[in-house]
Amino acid sequence: MDFYTHGGNIYDCRLDSKTPILDFSANINPLGLPDQVKQAVINSLSVCAHYPDPYCRELTAALSDHYHINREHIICGNGAADLITRFALAQKPKNALLLAPTFSEYEHALNLVDCHITYLNLQAETDFSLTTELFYAEMLSALTADLDVLFLCNPNNPTGQVIPTGLLKEILNTCKQHGITLFLDECFLPFVTDTDTQSLLPECATYSNLFLLRAFTKQYAMAGLRLGFGVCSNEILLQRMFHCGQPWSVSIPAQHAGIAALQCNDYWAQSLTLIHTERTFLIQELQKRNMNVIPSKANYILFYCPIPLEQKLKEHNILIRNCENYRGLTKGYYRIAVRTRDENVMLLHAIDRILQEV
Repeated sequence: MDFYTHGGNIYDCRLDSKTPILDFSANINPLGLPDQVKQAVINSLSVCAHYPDPYCRELTAALSDHYHINREHIICGNGAADLITRFALAQKPKNALLLAPTFSEYEHALNLVDCHITYLNLQAETDFSLTTELFYAEMLSALTADLDVLFLCNPNNPTGQVIPTGLLKEILNTCKQHGITLFLDECFLPFVTDTDTQSLLPECATYSNLFLLRAFTKQYAMAGLRLGFGVCSNEILLQRMFHCGQPWSVSIPAQHAGIAALQCNDYWAQSLTLIHTERTFLIQELQKRNMNVIPSKANYILFYCPIPLEQKLKEHNILIRNCENYRGLTKGYYRIAVRTRDENVMLLHAIDRILQEV
């Protein structure tokens, strides 16, 4: 039985071992692993006979300097999913609020602790917007004293829609008033360039009810190395999270890679330019092909197509993310990563051939 529900599963999809798979199903930086990170991983092999530092002290110090945050408020993990699970195991919430659709690992982690989940359903008619008056009213009315935790993903996955900073701060304040923890996933926020959408990282020092999640996975194309980090001023919660998993969850190569990645300024500037240009290009080209495209601010695009596109694109050795297993979405919704121009054109040409066959 297949239990895997995410993108990036190239291993089951090698239809032709002689033809490389073009993977649009995982939202990874298309520039690939930075050269500095590759070299750092190679250099780290000389000390891999030792156990990794369980506290990731050098990496935590580098994160503290880079983001100007208290190093005592940082916890590192084996990717974002590891920290989501550790949070649920440490917090053991009884009642949680999730958006629908959103990233499925929140629900998976909460199910591990038998948490009751309430869903705030986003509307397809408004492109699953997080800025409508209806969303604003429903969200604030749902934040009551019997709620333990609210999970938000900004930008939301898989829609790419964002919550403006002003609304997010109001949600945070309301959560604080009612004793609710806000778990805020900002793993894709670095790809957002809108000035109306800012990180709540500076708020972590003063709001102990805020847990903020980040990851190197998507930003620096480090999915295979597995590295994420969380920021929270509730140090008791961080201690419990540390003990809810194995002590050596972050490998030596991953720790060294993270330190090196924080120095890749030119790489990141080039990445932002590429993502902005190619996201605009892909949205326009998909719309020309009569796809119902959800306007995205992230490095991925959600769209609707009545044709069974996932299976047909596999015949062209191209993977996309079938989103019908997202709560709140139906058959026909697909998500694609924003990749390089050549790769994006290859995808569009394959879609054209499929459309001609229909």
